[in-house]
Amino acid sequence: MLTESGRVVGLEDDGVWVETIRRSTCGTCAAQKGCGHGLLHRISEGKRGYIRVLPGEHPIDHYKVDDQVLISIPEEVILRGSLIAYVMPLLTMLAGALSAVNLLSGNEDLLAVCGAAVGLAFGFALVRWHATRHRRDPDFQPVLLRVIPSPVSIVTPLEI
Repeated sequence: MLTESGRVVGLEDDGVWVETIRRSTCGTCAAQKGCGHGLLHRISEGKRGYIRVLPGEHPIDHYKVDDQVLISIPEEVILRGSLIAYVMPLLTMLAGALSAVNLLSGNEDLLAVCGAAVGLAFGFALVRWHATRHRRDPDFQPVLLRVIPSPVSIVTPLEI
């Protein structure tokens, strides 16, 4: 499970809104200078993100605004989502290009480009359909694990 800490900013009947701060691990990577992902993270690092989270084991009444919480999402969900979001449009684009060239006659290059564009659009539509279909599916949602206790300052009396 992947975990992240955040702050509760809103409560709903069946979920909690949590604010997280984007952090990057690019500082420890050997390829940080030549990586586009590292550049994007440097631009957006420190910005706040808001995510709707299921309450987990405790009822909504257990949480309150400004609580520091730990949220989690299964690694399989991240992997499956990445495959759907990145691979699905590529596969449909290739299928569209091949289908257009094999099923239609004419300028093969133009047919391949048009078929690829139609296939890519169809792939994006499939990704959107999948996201809409699983929007409220609890298996695909992050879950609150626990409230992180705030540090208690211990005041010791001064000896005179």
